[in-house]
Amino acid sequence: MIMNYPKEFLDLLNSVEAKRPRTVIQHILKHGFITSQELKDIYGYNHPPRAVRDVREHGIPLVTYRIDGTDGRSIAAYKFGVINEAKSILSKSAGRTVLSKTLKQALIEKYGSKCFVYFEPMNESLLQVDHRVPYEICGEQNEQNIELYMLLSPSANRAKSWTCEHCENWDLKDFAFCVKCFWAYPESYEHIAGKQQRIISIIFTGNEIEDFTKLIAISGMEEAQKLIKNLLHDYLEKEKG
Repeated sequence: MIMNYPKEFLDLLNSVEAKRPRTVIQHILKHGFITSQELKDIYGYNHPPRAVRDVREHGIPLVTYRIDGTDGRSIAAYKFGVINEAKSILSKSAGRTVLSKTLKQALIEKYGSKCFVYFEPMNESLLQVDHRVPYEICGEQNEQNIELYMLLSPSANRAKSWTCEHCENWDLKDFAFCVKCFWAYPESYEHIAGKQQRIISIIFTGNEIEDFTKLIAISGMEEAQKLIKNLLHDYLEKEKG
């Protein structure tokens, strides 16, 4: 399916040289859309939202919708959005690179060089700035308000994107729902992607690794979480007494 796009828009598409966003663009140009399943099965991208975000960050509007996959399950599909908006989006995106660096530095200065989800200190070059509420839910937000953004390790960012894409709210797009979610505000939340769950992330470093090794030796990897919960319960019961 080859569409007749305006020359200005085609020039914008052809200006993208990075492999991942260019792959998405060329597939859409040829077929009219691309699905999360195709991104995984054909191109080996196990994190489709990241590939789609790469395209959007080049100022190219993409629309997300749902279709039935080969197994009958609903999957995400992406196509070009309103073409005449591309220029203004490009202008905003072009200024975004500099602003994103400023935004990232502001977040690091306020919260430290650590992941908001895992609380893991790490080199600031590895941290990624992300919308607290996904772009796909509420669109672009005011980058001057750093509280609308968070710092994530690459693994946390992948986990968040996968969870968000498979959440019931991906289609409903209820902003208030996202605001109460762990993946948006891990410091204060009411649910995790709609489930009544709570998370405590424990990172073992330095001498603590010895404790971790002993824990695994006692309980095994699969039972370690249960053992920690039991120890916590016994501790709290003792404190009550």
